[in-house]
Amino acid sequence: MKKLVNPWMGVEGYHCFGCDPNHAHGLRMEFFEDGEDIVSFWEPNAEHQSWINTLHGGLQAAMLDEICGWVIFRKFQTGAVTSKMDIRYRKPVYTNMGKLTLRAHATEVRRNLVTVEGQIFDADGQMCTEASCLYFLFSKEKAASEMGMIECKTEDEL
Repeated sequence: MKKLVNPWMGVEGYHCFGCDPNHAHGLRMEFFEDGEDIVSFWEPNAEHQSWINTLHGGLQAAMLDEICGWVIFRKFQTGAVTSKMDIRYRKPVYTNMGKLTLRAHATEVRRNLVTVEGQIFDADGQMCTEASCLYFLFSKEKAASEMGMIECKTEDEL
């Protein structure tokens, strides 16, 4: 597994709720490449709950959209917008049961539309939540000029 380097670190105006490590209230997610999958490890705590000891469903959706978006950044080297997201909450995700593992990979490409599937697994490896995200890809030129898109690399590639 190879750690991905966040290409927006130090870019003025970068305050992503999902992946900015300096966002005071953000998720501060980090990402790794494992073959075709992008992986993240994240540990919730009491401030992330909705019901007692239960991770808020909106945060689960945000994390899945974030990791699926990183599939686009790394595997397609461009930016995109989420066009559609279908999410299924299969079992509760607890805030007091340890580190979660998120995994995502592209499953279908149709011109400038890419479907990415993502899952959240609890500390015991049980799949709790799954999502299918449809992204509209930007051209690399548009991503570079409008989004400040910088190539997404692993630490080994720097």
